[in-house]
Amino acid sequence: MKITALALLIAAFFSNSTIASTNESALEQRLNQLEKRLIAAENRAASAEAEIQKMKAPPPVAATAPVAVVSEQSVNSKADNQSPKLSLSGYGDLKIYGDVEFNMDAASHSNGLTSVRRSANTNWADGTNERWDINGRILLGFDGYRRMDNGNFAGFSAQPLADLTGHMNLDDATFFFGHENDWKIKVGRFEAYDMFPLNQDTFVEYSGNTANDLYGDGYGYIYMMKEGRGRSDTGGNFLMSKTIDNWYFELNTLLENGTSLYQDKSYHGNELENDKNVAYVRPVISWSEGAFSAAAAMEAQVVDNAYGYKDANGQMVDQSSRTGYGLTMTWNGQKNDPDNGIVANLNTAYMDASDETDFTAGVNALWQNFELGYIYAHNDIDKFDVTNAVENCDSDCWITNAGTYDIHTIHSSYLFPNVMGMKNFNIYLGTYVSWVSADQDSSDGSDNTRYGGRVRFKYYF
Repeated sequence: MKITALALLIAAFFSNSTIASTNESALEQRLNQLEKRLIAAENRAASAEAEIQKMKAPPPVAATAPVAVVSEQSVNSKADNQSPKLSLSGYGDLKIYGDVEFNMDAASHSNGLTSVRRSANTNWADGTNERWDINGRILLGFDGYRRMDNGNFAGFSAQPLADLTGHMNLDDATFFFGHENDWKIKVGRFEAYDMFPLNQDTFVEYSGNTANDLYGDGYGYIYMMKEGRGRSDTGGNFLMSKTIDNWYFELNTLLENGTSLYQDKSYHGNELENDKNVAYVRPVISWSEGAFSAAAAMEAQVVDNAYGYKDANGQMVDQSSRTGYGLTMTWNGQKNDPDNGIVANLNTAYMDASDETDFTAGVNALWQNFELGYIYAHNDIDKFDVTNAVENCDSDCWITNAGTYDIHTIHSSYLFPNVMGMKNFNIYLGTYVSWVSADQDSSDGSDNTRYGGRVRFKYYF
C-alpha cells in the first residue's frame, strides 16, 4: 500500500510539471506572434509616411541634359542594340513652327494693267488669260536664339517653303546678333521695315514680298518702297538697327543683280544688260507712342552705270539711277481694345528713276475682322521706245508710249477666325478691283478694269 501511494504522488508531480511546461510554450508562441504583428504594423506605417512625403514633394525639374529622340526599332533586328539619338547642342533655344497658306483664286486677265503677281514669291501675271486655280505653300520655320545674362543675344532663322507646283522656295535665311532693346545687326535674306503696310491684305498681289520682278514693262507700276527692302533671289541684306526710347533707327543695304527688279529684264521698251551689281541703301526712322506710330525712309541705288541698254550707236545708256522716298503713319487701336479697336494706315511713296517718276498713296483700315483699302498710283514716263515695246509686248501691254498713267485699286478682305473652334485655323475672303486712266489713247481701248477674288486657308502649327 505504501508503495502504491508513493507511485501515485510521483505520477501527480510529473503531470503537473508537464502541464506547466505546455502553458509556458503556448505563451511564448503568442508573444512571438504579437511581436511579428507589431513589426509588420511599423513597416506599413513607414511605407505610408513615405508615400505621403512623396505626394507633398514639388514636381521634378526638367533636366538640362540634351534632348534625345529615339526612333522605333524593328523587334526582329537583333543587331540594332543602340537606338539612334537626336541631340541638341545646348547653345540656346530652338523653335520649330510653320504655317499652311493655300488659296482658291478667281481673277480676270491682267493684260498689262498692273504688274500683278500670281503669288508672293514666284510666277508672273497670266497676261490675257483669266485665272481659276488653287495655289499656295507650306512654310517650315526653324529659329535659334541665345540670350546672355548681360542682354547680349545671337540667333538665326530659316524658313523653307514647299509650294503646290512641286518646287522648294525660301522666305527668310538670316543670322543676327546684338543687345536686347538696344542695337542689332542682321545679315542674310529677309525683309526690312515695311514702309507701305496694307493691313489685312489678301489679294493685292502686285504688292509682292520680294525685291524681284516688281516692275513689268508695259504694266502700270505700283511703287511701295520695296525695291531696297530685301528678300531678293539674286543677293542679300546687311541691316543695322538701334532703339532709343520711342525711336527706332534702321539702315538696310541690299546687294543684288539690279536687273532682277524688272520682269523679262525690259525697261521702257529696251532690253537691259547688267554690268555690275547694285547697292541699295535704305535708312528708316520710326517713332511710336501708344497706339500711334510714324516712319520716314528713303532708298537709293548708289552704284553708277550698274546696268542699262545700248543705243543705236552702241553706247551704253545708264538706267540704274533710282531713288525713292516714303512716309507711313499707323493708328493701332487694337493694342488697348483687341476686339473693337481700329487699325488704320496712311502710306505715301515717291520714286525718282531714270526717265520715269512714280507716286503712290494708300489708305486702309481694319475693324472687327473686316478690312477696306484704296491705293492710287501715278506713273510719269519721259521716254519710251515704242518700236521695241510693240515687238516685245504684242497686245499685252497697256503702256506703250511716254506719258502719264493713273492706276486706282480698291481692295478688301474679311477674316473668319478660329474655324471649328481651333485658334490656329483661319479663313480669309479677299477681293480687289483695279482700273487705269491715261492722258492718251492706249492699245487696249476701254478695257481697263481688272478684278479678282480669293479664299485663303491659313493654318498655323
